[in-house]
Amino acid sequence: MAIVPEDDCHPGSNPADRSASSSLQAEQEDLLERQRDCLSPGLQRPEDRFNATYIIFFSLGVGSLMPWSFFITAKEYWMFKLGNASSPATGEDSAGSDILNYFESYLAVASTVPSVLCLLANFLLVNRVSVHVRVLASLSIILAVFMVMIVLVKVDTSSWTRGFFAVTMVCMVIMSSASTVFSSSLYGMTGSFPMRNSQALLSGGAMGGTVCAVASLVDLAASSDVSDSTLAFFLTAVVFLGLCMVLYLLLPRLEYARYYMRPICPARVFSGDEEPLQDSTSAPLVAPGSSDSQIPPLRPILKTTASLGFCVLYVFFVTSLIYPAICTNIESLNKGSGSPWTTKFFAPLAVFLLYNFGDLCGRQLTAWIQVPGPKSKVLPGLVLLRTCFVPLFVLCNYQPRVHLRTVVFQSDIYPIVFCSLLGLSNGYLSTLALIYGPKIVPRELAEATGVVLTFYLCMGLLLGSACSTLLVHLI
Repeated sequence: MAIVPEDDCHPGSNPADRSASSSLQAEQEDLLERQRDCLSPGLQRPEDRFNATYIIFFSLGVGSLMPWSFFITAKEYWMFKLGNASSPATGEDSAGSDILNYFESYLAVASTVPSVLCLLANFLLVNRVSVHVRVLASLSIILAVFMVMIVLVKVDTSSWTRGFFAVTMVCMVIMSSASTVFSSSLYGMTGSFPMRNSQALLSGGAMGGTVCAVASLVDLAASSDVSDSTLAFFLTAVVFLGLCMVLYLLLPRLEYARYYMRPICPARVFSGDEEPLQDSTSAPLVAPGSSDSQIPPLRPILKTTASLGFCVLYVFFVTSLIYPAICTNIESLNKGSGSPWTTKFFAPLAVFLLYNFGDLCGRQLTAWIQVPGPKSKVLPGLVLLRTCFVPLFVLCNYQPRVHLRTVVFQSDIYPIVFCSLLGLSNGYLSTLALIYGPKIVPRELAEATGVVLTFYLCMGLLLGSACSTLLVHLI
């Protein structure tokens, strides 16, 4: 008797809609899934007791984004440290002004460019260095970077501002590179698990951004000393990173996790009388560990995931084109009233918090709804439809306006709704594409496919960030 696999092993399927007439098809799908995972007919899949594996992946997802978010959110701290360069006593007035004016651009370059290079290196190391080594090593590096930054919080850097700026940029490069290896390795590893675990990891990343936005609001409302609040920020990141390391080490102790982390069996050699499990774009694979399998075959991955890769790239291109460059410069139409809502809290609440919360909701929604499917033409269509967000945000009260003088949306409710929808659509559509990818390739290529899709993600962020600079000058 065939054992029906977990629901999330079949992208785009809905068990509630299956009828008795489709039982044969379900059994065939189960057989294909077993052949993909190298299962014997009598081998039972263990249950994720107490959702322990799901919770661990969700927590690791939080840890993959929280450190970077805390690093970026500490804007007041960087301005406080680097603002000392503008004081007459240091004699670095012009240099300090340049650093302050372009600091966020420097951070963007220091975080995105190394990430793309590290993804390429991670792809080459997929079959050469164990995922456990990559995850634990990258976590250790991130922890070391935050320890350095914690020490510098209490150090007077007013006499060597340029040196502090250089150290900050180096720390950002190292941390961003390690975070990229950490997150892409984890995401690639979840490709061998049911899709709900990939979804948990991605939802955890959105939760990390939401927690950071809430912490920023609390800090803005209650903090009296920027150094103390930043120290609390960095210490929180260190504690959570330590927790992530413990949780990752506990993962192999769970029967459910061990089942999906088992060694991959050698690829089958197909005869002329049988068809391979995957489509014609999937080339025959060799067994991991052989001399020819040091570098995963890139061509079959690119062909099989071309549509999903485009979806991932374009979703994050549109998002990074608008957020945060355009969003954060949208002002309340009642700013002149002087109330804290329209001045101090409008951008942190209406932009950062609502976007991140919408992103979290969109990603979590994929745990229950997975439509359209991976082969559907509707998914790329919905992704392209997000282009409409660009003129919608531009026609809000973005300031300063040089070329486009007209503000069409004359109410604060519009940017609030737009930011929520931008986050919701980003979370839902990107998560669908990302969790589908590793499931439409052989299990041997699941981890490498995760790295490739993460590369699409970083390229979308890089292109969107570059184009946002041009867009800002056109408004």
